[in-house]
Amino acid sequence: MNTWIRRAFAALTAIVLAASVAACSGQSEDTPSASSTADKDSVITVIAASNQWGSLAKELGGSYVDVTSILNNTSTDAHDYEPTSNDISKFQHAQVAIVNGAGYDEWAVKAAEQSKAIVIDAADEGGKKTGDNPHVWFSSDVRVKTADAITAAYEKIMPEHKAQFQALNEKWQAAEDKLEEQLVTVAQADDAMPYAATESVGEYLADDMGLKDVTPKGYKQAAANESEPTPSDIKQFTDLLKKGDAKMLIINSQEPSDMTDQLVSAADSGNVPVVDMTEQMPSNYKGLHEWITEIIDQMQATQKK
Repeated sequence: MNTWIRRAFAALTAIVLAASVAACSGQSEDTPSASSTADKDSVITVIAASNQWGSLAKELGGSYVDVTSILNNTSTDAHDYEPTSNDISKFQHAQVAIVNGAGYDEWAVKAAEQSKAIVIDAADEGGKKTGDNPHVWFSSDVRVKTADAITAAYEKIMPEHKAQFQALNEKWQAAEDKLEEQLVTVAQADDAMPYAATESVGEYLADDMGLKDVTPKGYKQAAANESEPTPSDIKQFTDLLKKGDAKMLIINSQEPSDMTDQLVSAADSGNVPVVDMTEQMPSNYKGLHEWITEIIDQMQATQKK
């Protein structure tokens, strides 16, 4: 009898223990499952030197990427930016690093090269090199080639989502095609319209629009070399604007100077409209296409005045 009681007690204990283990292994509604945690962690870590390229990386990666852009502020001069140790660390932990190149962000290029990330140099993708105009995000050709390089990097890291990345690329390309149609329309309507610029920030976009750069050669070379233009260069530029020989003046408000103020004043004297551009994408825009479309609209509006 005692043996039977001991056996019954042992069986009951086993049942209780099994129930306890099951309860402990179960999850409440507030506790994420192992699969959902894995899904959350299964994203590609992307670092971009500036938000122009960061926004593109996000559009092409959707929910499969976690993108961080170092430069987001239009008051920051990318040419002279001094990265923090935290900035460098972000490159070290990234799977994909996107830099502008062409001498624009050497600090980012060096940090990316020292990392294990897949490095995408936008200028290099578009065949541009140091010494060329570095504002390559305004070039349609460079945007397309960089977008394809980003998609290829994502597919290499997550081949199981190749179809999704291809779909996101096609969606982005459709928007790019629409933007290019607008550029062609402007080029046909305002063929070779003369414009001048305080520096090269809008040169690629103006070229895509079919506009003619009439900025005095001496001033343009000095601006490209970040040197001081001669008094003769300045007089030639101000005279050009006062006479209205340029139909639009493009300035870069991200790099204000007394010289820019002087040229804007001359443009006002000649009733030449001024278009203000920046290098970093302002925070109120979601992506490159939205931003560039707004700039094109501003340029078209000046031509109607």
